[in-house]
Amino acid sequence: MEFMKNAKKEAALLNYLGSIRSRSAFNIYQKLAKETAIYPSEKALEYLSLGLASEAGEVAGIVSKWLRGDKKQVNVNEMTKELGDVLWFLSCLADELGLDFAEIAVYNIKKLADRQARGVIKGNGDNR
Repeated sequence: MEFMKNAKKEAALLNYLGSIRSRSAFNIYQKLAKETAIYPSEKALEYLSLGLASEAGEVAGIVSKWLRGDKKQVNVNEMTKELGDVLWFLSCLADELGLDFAEIAVYNIKKLADRQARGVIKGNGDNR
């Protein structure tokens, strides 16, 4: 019964992600992010990849300070800013590679839904 409930939820999510409205939101974000991008085009891949890693590190840093006990809780405002920076770098990197941000999102959800349906959502390796 749980599988059926999850399958219906996954189908609804995939249906929503396939809608014009949600795809438009991803693609509008990608276009707007690109309009704010300033970096040497000949080094775009390097710049964006390193920036993505750096911003993801800042997200991890916020959590590690909380884990260590420096903070009583994760600061949601700080986390929001850093996650936004991760999103920006990811979006611009996808754009540089000629990838559609909405297509990446749909592909990822389909991949995860398939893994969940096959009972391999946990584990190691990309090809499970």
